[in-house]
Amino acid sequence: MSNEKQVDSGRRGLLVATAAAGGVAGLATAGALVSTFQPSERAKAAGAPVEVDISDLKPGEMKVFEWRGKPVWIMKRTPAQMKSISANDGKVADPTSVKPYTMELPDYCKNESRSHKGHEENLVLVGICPHLGCSPSSKFTPGAQTSLPDDWTGGFLCPCHGSTFDLAGRVFKNKPAPNNLDVPRHMYLSDTKILIGKDEKGEA
Repeated sequence: MSNEKQVDSGRRGLLVATAAAGGVAGLATAGALVSTFQPSERAKAAGAPVEVDISDLKPGEMKVFEWRGKPVWIMKRTPAQMKSISANDGKVADPTSVKPYTMELPDYCKNESRSHKGHEENLVLVGICPHLGCSPSSKFTPGAQTSLPDDWTGGFLCPCHGSTFDLAGRVFKNKPAPNNLDVPRHMYLSDTKILIGKDEKGEA
């Protein structure tokens, strides 16, 4: 009798241990399935729209965000900087952005400031030079400076080969860059929040 009890007790322990292990495995499998349905960081970087907050962006300042592994600039231009754009119409190679680089200019940005109506002061650009893919530097201070013309009104300078862009991201004539800087699809969720990579027509 005592031997039978020991066997029964041993079997019962084995069954409990097996069931517990099975339960843990089941939970682990369920966890794996759940995580599979969630977008990975790599998937997000590959193309998911990015919501950004510009509530602390002051006139004359620029913030840099990442979308699809690319730097996206958002600049809040001052009234004086806005006026400088029209002064460059005859100096830039493609003043109305007819020639696209890697993406078509969104319809709502087909204007001189290349920005949304009602948010004209805000400039949204992909910060990659169309020449060889370098990232231009901000050169917002007007006037003569190293590697810049004496009548410089402010904009961007590519440090790799000297391409210059105005404060609407338009490339100046006779520069290595063949196109203006890209303007990605974007939409305003509020006056201080922008969704980059998506607009009313869908994702970029």
